[in-house]
Amino acid sequence: MRKWIVAVAMIAGLPAAAMAADAENGKTVFNKCKACHQVDKNAVGPHLGGVVGRKAGSVEGFAYSDAVKKSGLTWDEATLDKWLQGPSKLVPGTHMIFAGIKDEGDRADLIAYLKTLPAAK
Repeated sequence: MRKWIVAVAMIAGLPAAAMAADAENGKTVFNKCKACHQVDKNAVGPHLGGVVGRKAGSVEGFAYSDAVKKSGLTWDEATLDKWLQGPSKLVPGTHMIFAGIKDEGDRADLIAYLKTLPAAK
């Protein structure tokens, strides 16, 4: 019994991002992004197909801000998490006007969903 209580206490103390992310919920969270982003083609923002692992500012045919082009960022999980907290906090001068996603679990779920998206052709 005591081991069970200790295990529950340890799990309860973990941050939400350390828990398994839910890509299906991330697909729902992605609705916040759809006003500007699509999966397979550029829109107001660049397409997000294959975004995880991609260099920031590298989608052909999209006019990025100089700030994003010069950022040197690669969209890994940690960088995406910071970006999703507020793009202009991570890259001052970005053209992306988005207040961010405050909920850590929603950000983790969104990133899990983005990881499932194949690169756009």
